[in-house]
Amino acid sequence: MMRLLSRLFARELKLSEAGPRDGAAIAALHAASFRRGWSEQEVETLLLERRVIAHRALGGARLAGFIMSRMAGDEAEILSVAVAYASQGRGLARDLLTLHLRRLAGLGARTVFLEVDEHNQPAIRLYHRAGFHEVARRPNYYSGEGGKAASALVLRRDL
Repeated sequence: MMRLLSRLFARELKLSEAGPRDGAAIAALHAASFRRGWSEQEVETLLLERRVIAHRALGGARLAGFIMSRMAGDEAEILSVAVAYASQGRGLARDLLTLHLRRLAGLGARTVFLEVDEHNQPAIRLYHRAGFHEVARRPNYYSGEGGKAASALVLRRDL
């Protein structure tokens, strides 16, 4: 029953392209989701770049999640994905990723890369299920709790 209710509420979220006006909300969600959050200025600067593509999920006026990439030729790099804690576990990250990959393909991207903390198992499962595979590791890339560093897994998917 709870799963059904979660799915019903998840459908109320609207996915759409994000723009510079979303900068403050994206920066706030990014800061709540990562050790080193992006400032509002950094997000707005990214969203003003013509090679940056971003999507958002809104529940009413509330930002529930976002995904952002930068294109270079026929390649794209996913810069960040975040889902608000209250919206996690409902498939929102999967829905955002699916929409985003379709848009990237429509813009001519043939290959998509991303980096993910080796300890972020929910994200790794999401990306593997979406067809990404590991192509490299960056040792000691992320600073971890207690000063212990974590490797970044470099993942790739061909579109």
